[in-house]
Amino acid sequence: MACVFCTLPEIKDRQILEENNLAWAFPTNIPITQGHTLVVPKRCVSTFEDLTAEEILAVFTLAKKITNALRKVYGAEGFNFAWNQEKLAGQAVPHFHLHILPRKEGDTGLLGYDPRSFLYRTGDREPLPEAEILKMRDEIKGGF
Repeated sequence: MACVFCTLPEIKDRQILEENNLAWAFPTNIPITQGHTLVVPKRCVSTFEDLTAEEILAVFTLAKKITNALRKVYGAEGFNFAWNQEKLAGQAVPHFHLHILPRKEGDTGLLGYDPRSFLYRTGDREPLPEAEILKMRDEIKGGF
């Protein structure tokens, strides 16, 4: 599947909000809140792990600049930052992209949305015993 971020001329020709040497930002075509913006690396890579350290810095430097602009323009009082990685996690475009959603009191975006309901499942599980946490820590450290 071709990457729409790289092939649709209206995105790069008309919609660039800001860019630096390694990343660029544009408003999404299906916003959740007013000002919903995507920040992407200029190089077409699909996952966070594919990014170089310089690209990560460029994406997040640009995200900071966009965040400041969204505070000024839309009166944003908070933000959701997210990316989906791989098809199983909902990634529809095979080009890494960071979503920036400005939030303010009374906005109507994502009514009833609570990331804890699908990420953390609060209320339906008990905290792990310390020994299990340490076991998991050691397993993960073995992957480095």
